[in-house]
Amino acid sequence: MMDFIQTLGRNTRSSFTKLGRATFFLVQTVIGIADILPRPRLLLNQLYSVGVLSFLIISISGLFVGMVLGLQGFYILSDFGAEETLGVMVAASLVRELGPVVSALLFAGRAGSALTAEIGLMKATEQLSGMEMMAVDPIKRIISPRFLAGFISMPLLAALFSAIGIIGGQIVGSGLLGVDDGAYWSQMQAKLDFQDDIINGVIKSLVFGFVTSWIALFEGYDAIPTSEGVSRATTRTVVTAAFSILGLDFVLTALMFGDD
Repeated sequence: MMDFIQTLGRNTRSSFTKLGRATFFLVQTVIGIADILPRPRLLLNQLYSVGVLSFLIISISGLFVGMVLGLQGFYILSDFGAEETLGVMVAASLVRELGPVVSALLFAGRAGSALTAEIGLMKATEQLSGMEMMAVDPIKRIISPRFLAGFISMPLLAALFSAIGIIGGQIVGSGLLGVDDGAYWSQMQAKLDFQDDIINGVIKSLVFGFVTSWIALFEGYDAIPTSEGVSRATTRTVVTAAFSILGLDFVLTALMFGDD
């Protein structure tokens, strides 16, 4: 029993210590964003690496998620004679929940793991130490541009996911199941609220981008500088980011729609 209590205490202390390091790392990263402004190429390169290269998986996933929503939604709504509201169901599901959440999970799996592996390998090969020896702050030069790129890319990718998913739902609903095109789009435009649906979805994606980028970069920067350490850090990034996204989604949804 005492061994269990001691182990629990050590793990708790280690977790709080790591959280403190992560918070200090975040503060340094945010401060370093100011140094990106004179060198926008650093940000543009990372926007391409983090955002543009993630577009393919986001777009294909969004298309198929929208098609599945259209198919399942049609069969559910047809039981109530409400097939014309298929567009509302597909759009609301994507914009409110699936767009930000699934995009963030895909972003963590693709871009987040890549960021962790990249920073971890730079640490393992002593590139970060070499930069410090040359009086170059690796936080400002390496970490901050990647953090800002992830924060900017996430809401854009989520918006693309939702837009392509809505088109996928329209392809299935109108093209295969006979839902009227005009009803699909007009019902969607009439029922979706800009504040409650679109803006809240954007807020979620911004929060997810912030947290996912923070976790990915910190895990890489804090990784043990060995191949095994980088591998474990990459795994921790995906797992921790996934749990954080799902937990934050519940909290944000409760705050945004709890009074409805």
